[in-house]
Amino acid sequence: MASLHIVLVEPEIPQNTGNIARTCAVTGAALHLVGPMGFPLDDRKLRHAGLDYWNLLTLSHYESLPEFFEKNSGNFFFFSTKAQKRYSDVSYPDNSYLFFGKESAGLPESLLFGHPDSCVRIPMLEGARSLNLSNSVAIGVFEVLRQWGFPMLQCSGELRQFDWAAAKSAHPDSEYL
Repeated sequence: MASLHIVLVEPEIPQNTGNIARTCAVTGAALHLVGPMGFPLDDRKLRHAGLDYWNLLTLSHYESLPEFFEKNSGNFFFFSTKAQKRYSDVSYPDNSYLFFGKESAGLPESLLFGHPDSCVRIPMLEGARSLNLSNSVAIGVFEVLRQWGFPMLQCSGELRQFDWAAAKSAHPDSEYL
């Protein structure tokens, strides 16, 4: 399977990070947390938002961006409202790292300035500040996986024990049954 990495720089809200951890766990993406963070790693809200998916997650923690860059290399993409290029107009190669900034301020402008060709944005209405961080990560993750053909992911499902007759009887006016 191709290698996808999500990098959260100075996340502030444990519930967002927990939700992102769950997205990473169910898609096989590795999660990298870069401090300083706005909560401890054993935060109850963080653990609760990630539910029982923590055992499926590859998680790394770094004290700072310099430490992260010292230990990692690959294809870096920086998601920011300040970027000029749309996230969907980029081709994501193997070993891609998608960077997302803290909820209150995004990624540091010095980081964006140093990588102008790797900065991407999620389009939104003019005047809107930003999407929720966990929603933004999900959009980025699934665009990369779509481009890669959703490797190793289950892409179909089926109903289990659905009783059409009972459903129709209980909801005779429903147009969906």
